[in-house]
Amino acid sequence: MDNEKVYAMSFAKIYPLLVNKAVRKGRTKDEVDEVICWLTGYSGADLQKQAGADCSYGDFFRNAPHLNENRKLIKGVVCGVRVEEIEEPLMQEIRYLDKLVDELARGKMMEKILR
Repeated sequence: MDNEKVYAMSFAKIYPLLVNKAVRKGRTKDEVDEVICWLTGYSGADLQKQAGADCSYGDFFRNAPHLNENRKLIKGVVCGVRVEEIEEPLMQEIRYLDKLVDELARGKMMEKILR
């Protein structure tokens, strides 16, 4: 999929997909929110505002209050691509979130997910 199409997707449509992925595997919405807030610096209230607003996925990351410095420690494969090797910075941020939600859904302990 073209990066620009991903960036233009509505965060309000993607957010429930991220939550559902984790919930289907026995995790909670609060845990997904914790992971997203850790990565982006949004508060829980701000995250909910973004999830209810007409905000693109790209803008969600572009406007993030404070991207966590430890996000660079996230390693592994998402959709067949190593997240640490993604050259496009915005796509890498998106894939970091995908990787964190994958780890959550796989049952990894929160302390290990949040590096």
